[in-house]
Amino acid sequence: MAESRARVPLFRRLFVANRGEVAVRVARACDELGVTPVFGVSEADRDAPWLDGREFVCLGPARAVHSYLDPVRVVQAARQSQCTALHPGWGFLSENPLLVSLCEHHGISFVGPPAHVMHRMGKKIPAKRAMRAAGLDVIPGSDGVLRDADEAREIADRIGYPVLLKANSGGGGRGMRIARGADEIASAYADAQAEARAAFGDERVYMERLVQGGRHVEIQIIADRWGNACHLGERDCTVQRNHQKLIEESPSPVLDDEVRQRTLAAAVAAAQSIGYVGAGTMEFLLDPDPVTGKGVLRFMEMNTRLQVEHCVSEQRSGRDLVHEQLHVAAGHRLSFTQDEIALRGHAIECRINAEDPEQGFRPAPGRITRWVAPGGEGIRVDTHVRSGYVVPPHYDSLLCKVIATADTRDAAADRMIAALGELHCEGVPTTAAMHRQILASAAFREHRYDTRAIPGWSAGG
Repeated sequence: MAESRARVPLFRRLFVANRGEVAVRVARACDELGVTPVFGVSEADRDAPWLDGREFVCLGPARAVHSYLDPVRVVQAARQSQCTALHPGWGFLSENPLLVSLCEHHGISFVGPPAHVMHRMGKKIPAKRAMRAAGLDVIPGSDGVLRDADEAREIADRIGYPVLLKANSGGGGRGMRIARGADEIASAYADAQAEARAAFGDERVYMERLVQGGRHVEIQIIADRWGNACHLGERDCTVQRNHQKLIEESPSPVLDDEVRQRTLAAAVAAAQSIGYVGAGTMEFLLDPDPVTGKGVLRFMEMNTRLQVEHCVSEQRSGRDLVHEQLHVAAGHRLSFTQDEIALRGHAIECRINAEDPEQGFRPAPGRITRWVAPGGEGIRVDTHVRSGYVVPPHYDSLLCKVIATADTRDAAADRMIAALGELHCEGVPTTAAMHRQILASAAFREHRYDTRAIPGWSAGG
């Protein structure tokens, strides 16, 4: 069904409101489906390699707030280029309800959920209420945003320390502070509130009990506007630095199968209960149970977009999520049912950034004088980079994603180590060597780690 449907053009022209690896990924799907992609770019990206021979509209200056983060400019550019659909990618405006509302107002099909669903799930407290009502476990915390530090202290005393103060809007680790005792509540509340105000224009914060020693697990959802929804398994994203994911894999190597199946089914039902449309991810913390050792998956938040790490779900399922996104946005039903999804093997993704791990992960913009990407069986590379490309200082430093797939976790890790050894980047430092060290470590192989530390790695180690 999916194969025959893929030959039918959907939108004639689609506006890609993103840059770099994201833009390349969406454009590839457009080419395969007979859709013409038109790119929105900043002045800093006018000569970017992904624009070669492509149509583009300049959104504005290099600073993202005046280009990629301006929903009015983005929609104006989409209209100017006569696009009837818009794909936001991930990051930037991909979870901005105003962008969706503007698209809806101007008759542009937004590749994602409706504005009201995005708004509801983009706010952490309403999202948790909706997921609790749908039967998912949630992390204990405040029932809503906090009035003040006094209320925060009262709730923390009740649920137990340590606690995490979190921004009601946004994500990516911004607007988060830990309080390990009552004497730290006031400063943690003030600092979280200040960062939330600066980062998201919304100073409201809420509280969760801090899950220590937990693992980060997320579930990939895809749904259409006809009420059909499926999952593509779970991903384990526990290897992190300061709440930023470094390595993602599927399936999770530590999840009990009974917990897995129950939570996957509940996540699909939850997506249907809120009228979700498009690709989305439900994020959980695996709260370890010291008695049973199994743990409980507790809902944290929902990302109302496609995620960077969607590739591992695609590799295990054999389904193209961007294809499916475009069909769903055009009003089609999902091309498959849950029973038709067969998850096979193990997939690992490494995010390779232009950063220097030996210098505190300092971003390293500059010209790449030589670039050689790996290849071979079971290796996928998603990138926008080529030799001569200048990594700009204005945006995320991601250079590429390398995805290795094999029958087993150890085989996938070995395949990834070999692939990263074939990756050559001259001109700027990268995180590739660090990833090889992590993957080869006993801590990673025996999954003896959680979100608090990078397994098997230390600067200079």
